[in-house]
Amino acid sequence: MNTTHTETSPHSPASAPRSQAGRRLHLPTRAEQRTAHIMGAWFLGTFVFSMPAFWFYDPLLNHADYVLGSGHDTRVAVGALLEIGLAICGIATAVVIFPIVRRVNESTALGYVASRTVESILILVGILSLMAIVDLRQGVSSGGADAALVDDARSLLALHDQVSLLGPQFCAGLGNGILLGYLMWRSRLLPRPMVLFGLVGGPLALVAGIGVLLGVWDIHSGLPVAMTAPEAIWELSLSVWLLWRGFRPSPILTGRPATE
Repeated sequence: MNTTHTETSPHSPASAPRSQAGRRLHLPTRAEQRTAHIMGAWFLGTFVFSMPAFWFYDPLLNHADYVLGSGHDTRVAVGALLEIGLAICGIATAVVIFPIVRRVNESTALGYVASRTVESILILVGILSLMAIVDLRQGVSSGGADAALVDDARSLLALHDQVSLLGPQFCAGLGNGILLGYLMWRSRLLPRPMVLFGLVGGPLALVAGIGVLLGVWDIHSGLPVAMTAPEAIWELSLSVWLLWRGFRPSPILTGRPATE
C-alpha cells in the first residue's frame, strides 16, 4: 500500500501564527495599512493644532480686562482656527478607524466615535466663548466702554475653562484612553506595552478631571498633570507608530496570513 506524504508550506495558512485566543493573525492589506497611516496623521494633527493654540490665546486667557483693552484680535482668531483644526482631527481619528475596529466590537467602536465627536463639539463651544469676548471688545472700541463687560468676559472665560475640562480631559480619557485602548488591546493592531499606557492613562486622566471638578486640586497643579501624562504619551506614541510602522498582524485584518 502506497502512503502519500504531504508537506505543509511554511507560507500556507496552516503555519500562520495565532493569537492567544487561537485566531490566525493576518497582515494588513494596502488599504488597511493606508488607513493606519492616515489615522496616525490625524492623531499627530491633534498635537500640531492644540499646542500652539494656547500661545495665541495667551493675551486673552485669564485676562478678563482684555475686553476693555486694545486687544490682539487677529492673534486670538488664529488660535481659534487652530482649535477648529483640532476639532476636525479629533473626529477624523475615530471615523477613519471605525470600519476596522468595528470588527472587534461595534458598540465600543461607536462609543469611540461618539466620545470624539462630543469632545470636538465642546472644543468648538470653547472657541465660541473666546470669540464672543473678542466681539464684545470690538463693540467697546466702537462705542462706550462699560466695566460691566468685564464680568461678562469672566463668565465666558469660565465657560471656556469648564469645556476644556469636560472635553480634552474627560472625553480624551474615556475615548482615547479606555475605549480606543480596549479596541487596540483586543485587536492586537498595536504593541500591547504601548496600549497599556492608554488603558492605564485613560482612567488616571478621568480621576484627575474628577478631582478638578470637585475642587480637590487645580488642573495646572503637579498631581493632575502627572496623572494625565500617560494618556499624552499614549496618544503621541500611537501617532508616531502608525505613521512609521502601521498596523501589526492581527486577527481582524484581511491580508494574507502572517508567517513565523
